[in-house]
Amino acid sequence: MSTTAGAFIAGGIAACGAVTATHPFETVKIRMQLQGELQDKGHQPHHYRGPIHGVSVIVRNEGLRGVYRGLGCAYIYQVLLNGCRLGFYEPMRSNITGFLFKDPKTQSLGVNMFCGAASGMLGAAAGSPFFLAKTRLQSFSPFLPVGTQHNYRNAWDGLKQIYKGEGVRGLYRGVGAAMIRTGFGSSVQLPTYFFAKRRLVRHLGMEEGPALHLASSTVSGFVVCVVMHPPDTIMSRLYNQNGNLYKGVFDCLAKTVKTEGFLAIYKGFLPHLARILPHTILTLSLAEQTNKLIRKLEERILPESTLKSV
Repeated sequence: MSTTAGAFIAGGIAACGAVTATHPFETVKIRMQLQGELQDKGHQPHHYRGPIHGVSVIVRNEGLRGVYRGLGCAYIYQVLLNGCRLGFYEPMRSNITGFLFKDPKTQSLGVNMFCGAASGMLGAAAGSPFFLAKTRLQSFSPFLPVGTQHNYRNAWDGLKQIYKGEGVRGLYRGVGAAMIRTGFGSSVQLPTYFFAKRRLVRHLGMEEGPALHLASSTVSGFVVCVVMHPPDTIMSRLYNQNGNLYKGVFDCLAKTVKTEGFLAIYKGFLPHLARILPHTILTLSLAEQTNKLIRKLEERILPESTLKSV
């Protein structure tokens, strides 16, 4: 690993590369999660029916700009989230493992999951206002609106309007759901990635390289999507609401399931999977490469004693 600062930078760069490729599916996912909100099954609209159909509908009606709404916020959020997640995970893991087992190289599934969740929750809290603005920008459609509509000119205008109307508290609306969602995903993403990586090396004889990174990232991405999607749906609805339609995470969950059925919390699962698989693969694979580049850079500019302590 690089230093903590180096890993933060490497993780942020990797995530921005990944989000550029997968942002259109994120837009479809959010709109599918919001369509038919708190409406009985027989009265729900189906404007967006899946990842490919959703992208085609948005591009046809709103142009390419429509599927890339909120991209600037997504960049900032990903830098904060994945920078924290990839930057703090390994230092936290090695320190806790060293304290508990006297050997920082010991692998403990419980410690790995805790550190993954904790580092992810830190990033989610830091980036929550930007994810809030991103969600509202992506949900807005002048042609096929779903959920509450927020007509912001851009991300900065959205943040200003939220702050003007609701103050700092408004900017952190739904932060609890965001931390739960990211805690779920982060608790399994890196541990599953490293677990799959070790098993592929041990049982299939795969060697370090892009193929191993790709296979490990695919396993990790699928598990993350299954675990994270229900709280992701709740978070999207809390972020997009006006006023107090939902009092909190559990109120939103209860109202959604009661009105729309249990499967409503898995609305938008396919576009989420279509986004998160390539996103996880690109993030973790690029993180391996960017981490190596950052490490080489640090070897040139940092004292040797600093690198030995990492």
